[in-house]
Amino acid sequence: MSKVTVIGAGNVGATCVNVLAFNEVADEIVVLDVKEGVAEGKVLDIFQTASLLGFDSKIVGCTNDYAQTANSDVVVVTSGVPRKPGMTREELIGVNAGIVKSVVENTLKYSPNAIILIVSNPMDTMTYLALKTSGLPKNRVFGMGGALDSARFKCYLSKALNAPTNELEAMVIGGHGDTTMIPLTRFASYAGRPVSELMDKVTLDKVAADTMVGGATLTALLGTSAWYAPGAAAAYVVESIIHDQKKIIPSCVALEGEYGETDICIGVPTVIGKNGAEEILDYKLNDEEKVLFTKSATAVRATNDVLKEIGVL
Repeated sequence: MSKVTVIGAGNVGATCVNVLAFNEVADEIVVLDVKEGVAEGKVLDIFQTASLLGFDSKIVGCTNDYAQTANSDVVVVTSGVPRKPGMTREELIGVNAGIVKSVVENTLKYSPNAIILIVSNPMDTMTYLALKTSGLPKNRVFGMGGALDSARFKCYLSKALNAPTNELEAMVIGGHGDTTMIPLTRFASYAGRPVSELMDKVTLDKVAADTMVGGATLTALLGTSAWYAPGAAAAYVVESIIHDQKKIIPSCVALEGEYGETDICIGVPTVIGKNGAEEILDYKLNDEEKVLFTKSATAVRATNDVLKEIGVL
C-alpha cells in the first residue's frame, strides 16, 4: 500500500493533492497544515469531487498532527511563505528555512524511510538545507524545480510553434530562479526535429527568456506565486517515484563532481524511480552551457551561504 504526504495545504499543496487523487497515484494521501481546519477543509472539498471525476483515492487532512503521516513513502514539502510581486525566491530564505527544517525533522520522526521532495522556495537552498540537516542519502532528498521549469519551457515552445506540448521534448537545468535557470535550447525538439530548425534564433531566444521569467510573470499577474503548474509538477515527480517509472526529470539533486560541481543541490537531468533520484545523467554540455551552469551554481551557493549567516545551518 502506497502513501504520500503533502506538507502545506496552500494553493500548491492542494493542487498537488488534487492531481495525485485524480490520477490515483497513491492508495492514501495525507495533507498536513499548521493552520486549523485548512487541510481538513481542502481535503473534504477535493473528496467531494471523487464521484464526479471517478477516483477512489483515500485522502486525509490534519492540523499539525505528524502521527497521521506515519510510514509515508514520499513526503512533499510545500510549506513556506509564498512569493509576492517584486520579491525574489532568495528573499524568502530567512522565513522558509526555519519552516522547512522543522517540517523535515518532524516528518522523519514518523517516516524515517520516506523520500522527501522539496517544493518550498528558494528551492535549491531549501533542498540543500533539508539534505544537510536530515542526514539522509542524496537520492532521498531532492527538489522539484526542474520539472516545473521544463513544463514552462514546453508551454512557450508550444505557443511559438503552434504545436502540441506533448510532442515537445525540452529541459531546463541549473538553479530554480529567474536568473539561474538554463533552458537547454540545443536539446529541445518537436517530433524528433530540433526546434532550432523550426524557428529563428530571435524567436528561440525569446522562448528561453520567457521561460526564465515564467514564475515572475505569473506572480505579477496573480499577485502571488503560481500553483496549478507547480502543484502538477510535484505530483508528476511523485508519480514517477511511486510507480517506479524511471522518468528522466531535471531535478535539484546533490552533486559530487557531476557537471564539475560539488557540495551543492542544483537542477540536472535525473532518473526518478522508486528509490528517488536514482541516477544523474551527463548531457555533455558545450562550452557556452558550461559557463552558464557555473554561473548558476555560483548564484545558488551565494544563497546557500545565507543559511550559515542566519545560523540555520
